[in-house]
Amino acid sequence: MENFALLWFLLAVLCVITGEYVCVAADSQMANCSKTELEALFDFKKGLNDPENRLSSWKGSNCCWWHGIGCNNSTGAVTIIDLHNPYPLNPDSLSRYGFWNLSGDISPSLLNLKSLQYLDLSLNTFNGVTIPEFLGSLRNLKYLNLSTAGFLGVIPPSLGNLSSLQFLDVSSEFGSLSSDSLEWVEGLVSLKHLAMNEVDLSMVSSSLVGVLNRLSFLNELHLSQCQLSGSISSVNPINLTSLSVLDLSWNSFGSGFPDWIVNCSSLTYVDLSNSGFKGRIPLGFGDLPNLQYLNLAENLNLSASCYQLFRRSWKKIESLNLASNNVHGNLPAAIGNMTSLTYFDLFANNVEGGIPSSIGKLCSLMTFDLSGNNLTGSLPQFLEGTEDCASNRPFPNLMYLRLSNNHLVGTLPEWLGQLQNLIELELNFNSLQGPIPASLGQLSNLTQVGLGGNELNGTLPDSFGLLSNLSIFDVSSNHLTGVISEAHFLKLSQLKILHLSANSFIINVSSNWIPPFQVRNLDMGSCYLGPSFPTWLKSQKEIRFLDFSNASISSSIPNWFWEISSNLSLLNVSFNQLKGQLPNPLNVAPFADVDLSSNRFEGQIPIPAVEIELLDLSNNQFSGPIPQNISESTPYLIFLSLSSNQLTGEIPDSIGDMLSLQVLDLGNNNLSGVIPDSLGQLLQLQSLHLNNNNLTGSIPPSFYNLSSLETLDLGSEIPFKLSNLSSVQVLDLAENNLTGSVPASLGDLKAMGKEQDIIQYLLYGKYRGLYYEESLIINLKGQTQKFTKTLSLVTSIDLSGNRLNGDFPEELTKLSGLIVLNLSRNDITGDIPANISNLQQLSSLDLSGNNLSGAIPSGLSSLSFLAYLNLSNNHFSGAVPYVGHLTTFDATSFDGNAGLCGDPLLIKCEKDGFDRGGTIVDEGIIDEWFYLSVGLGFAAGILVPGLVISARKSWTDSYFGFVEKIIVISGMRNIVAKHQRNRSVGRN
Repeated sequence: MENFALLWFLLAVLCVITGEYVCVAADSQMANCSKTELEALFDFKKGLNDPENRLSSWKGSNCCWWHGIGCNNSTGAVTIIDLHNPYPLNPDSLSRYGFWNLSGDISPSLLNLKSLQYLDLSLNTFNGVTIPEFLGSLRNLKYLNLSTAGFLGVIPPSLGNLSSLQFLDVSSEFGSLSSDSLEWVEGLVSLKHLAMNEVDLSMVSSSLVGVLNRLSFLNELHLSQCQLSGSISSVNPINLTSLSVLDLSWNSFGSGFPDWIVNCSSLTYVDLSNSGFKGRIPLGFGDLPNLQYLNLAENLNLSASCYQLFRRSWKKIESLNLASNNVHGNLPAAIGNMTSLTYFDLFANNVEGGIPSSIGKLCSLMTFDLSGNNLTGSLPQFLEGTEDCASNRPFPNLMYLRLSNNHLVGTLPEWLGQLQNLIELELNFNSLQGPIPASLGQLSNLTQVGLGGNELNGTLPDSFGLLSNLSIFDVSSNHLTGVISEAHFLKLSQLKILHLSANSFIINVSSNWIPPFQVRNLDMGSCYLGPSFPTWLKSQKEIRFLDFSNASISSSIPNWFWEISSNLSLLNVSFNQLKGQLPNPLNVAPFADVDLSSNRFEGQIPIPAVEIELLDLSNNQFSGPIPQNISESTPYLIFLSLSSNQLTGEIPDSIGDMLSLQVLDLGNNNLSGVIPDSLGQLLQLQSLHLNNNNLTGSIPPSFYNLSSLETLDLGSEIPFKLSNLSSVQVLDLAENNLTGSVPASLGDLKAMGKEQDIIQYLLYGKYRGLYYEESLIINLKGQTQKFTKTLSLVTSIDLSGNRLNGDFPEELTKLSGLIVLNLSRNDITGDIPANISNLQQLSSLDLSGNNLSGAIPSGLSSLSFLAYLNLSNNHFSGAVPYVGHLTTFDATSFDGNAGLCGDPLLIKCEKDGFDRGGTIVDEGIIDEWFYLSVGLGFAAGILVPGLVISARKSWTDSYFGFVEKIIVISGMRNIVAKHQRNRSVGRN
């Protein structure tokens, strides 16, 4: 649209000029240029570097015949110099662009061209040269284009003297030009076109609109990527009555939306995308009578309701882009009245409800993008107005249909199979059901099909194998079944990305099959590929990402595979029954993610041949020591799991050289010796598992520097001092034969001292959503529970099964975010601190099997999230404070305390009138508080979390894991996240 408008303007300018002049000499009657102007042009040429000899025609006495020169037909006066580089700076013409570049200096001899009206030096490379100040003395100039020509420095204010100038383009590259003031622009009283893209205008934001408002003839304004900031809202009255094109995109205003724009009734093109505007979108856009293009995408949550926006006429609008804002509410049926619409993009907003059937009236539509919203309901099975479209077919021009990441349900409508021009179909991550229509396989223009992450069932039609243009095909994470044969790939010669994972497909191709494609991404996780390793993979020379996890492969990996594996940035063959030894070194691409876990590999731990970022060899049969040189080829490793093997020997000191390591899991092996002091160098470490080994000694003092550590899982006789580990959320030192008192310094564990928010799981693997789901055995509710997905919610201290003594440290009550506290089976004495009521998020408290005494503090009754309580087998005395939330527990929570009495125990207190904490109170008050506390406890413990859960689904599994009687969550594993569309692929 912008180039089109520019072309018309140039033609208009040239028409004005050529009414009197010609640009190229055409007959012998043309007057010769004067000697003065001839010498001026020769001097100008001398200052230029011309590697391609573009100016070879600049010789002889008649300059009007020279390339790029135009003269007055009557007088011979030079009026035009057009030396722009004809080849744009893009990959297709880069070599020619370089050869045709002019550079050098701009000679002031141009001042002798008194009649010069048109000067174009754009797209050249005058590197290091400032825009000459003398250009401001060419008073007859009407057209000046110096854009992207390599000029540096400050734009000379002298250009403001060009009162006849109608077109000015000084756009730069990478902010190489700047202007501290735009007051000089006020002198350009005839200006119709102003372009200063990528000029640094950071110093002029406050005066910008006031200056421009004085240019009453201005038709086009292009100020993209100018580092503009601050408010541009206060303009009254607005004088830009001729403004047709406005581009302020890619700035950083950070202010309210400039409402004055909707008063510019001549606007046809508005681009304010990526400019940091916030607040509401003015409703007046729909009333602009000539508006054809509007782009407000990627601002700071610009807000408007769908009803208010689209109930307007929008008669001429062709392109509407409001992506990544806060457009909300239901789409009204009136959207069908925008019959000129070709491009509609509301990606990543908050649009709700269904898609109205009136969209069928949008016969010109080419792109329709509502992905990343909150759409519900089904796709319309019937479309209105299709009889008015060409061939009576729906959306005869539609090429891009994107509705992924919503909540759509129902079946795929039949009209999808009639979209003959469709190039991209993206319906990923909804809840669509039913079969995939075979008619989709007849849409011969399809290059991308995304149906992953739904609930589709049935078989995959083999008609998809006829889509010869298909490059991306994703049906992963559905309920699809059946056999995938060679027919499904018959003509897919362009296929680059194939995702079939998380279905129940059986891949049945012949052993000598050679696929017609060369894929880069191949994801067949959870498909049946076995029992042998697929031989057809040998032909895939371009593959970069491979996922054959959980594919029922029980053979060894053939040698030929390691010849193509050097290209792999992702290798995941986990959860198979693969056997044998792995090559050493392991051959993959630099910085790869390698997951070979949960197989039957044996032998020594292989060392990667190059630097990688993720290595998971857990749950195999590897034996021998961890290689001493493991860090030499993996200094940037982020994730290392060697757990659940048969490894022996000591932990190598060299692991401490992996300074990027965030997860280290060596648990469940036969490792011995001490924990190396070098592990304290791993300052980015978030998770450390050394449990179930034969380690001895103490925690090295260097561990106190591990401020990022969130999970510490150890297993040996290790004394501890851990208060410096400020990020620890899970501390498990159970069953370690520890002695001494419970350290009061544990109360300084900062991560447990704040109430917990839902956080994402640790994310590893940049090429796919590869999640390491922490796995840890925690004593909860008297049972050992394995936490995986919910571990990011858990803050836990487990010191059970040791020989700890001394008093219960009151400092622990500062840990207000603590969820699990288990000090059972020790020799702890004294009272439970009264301010244990500070632990308001506590869900499980186990103090059983100690020597605690005194009264049970009544503050326990206020812990409304408490789902498990075990105070049995101690020496508590007095009445059980059986009020509030404590009434949800039975006698087993208090058994084995000879001095306790009252409900829920069978032993009644001998003397009435004692409260549940040992203080005499009025019995009526007890009853009132009893019922009130029960009610409030129920509300806080059940109803409030219920409301939270209903609002945030991510709490559901986590919360009820604490409230129900048992948590059963799968063990530590890697999960292949769903493929998500890269919006840059094939964007229109």
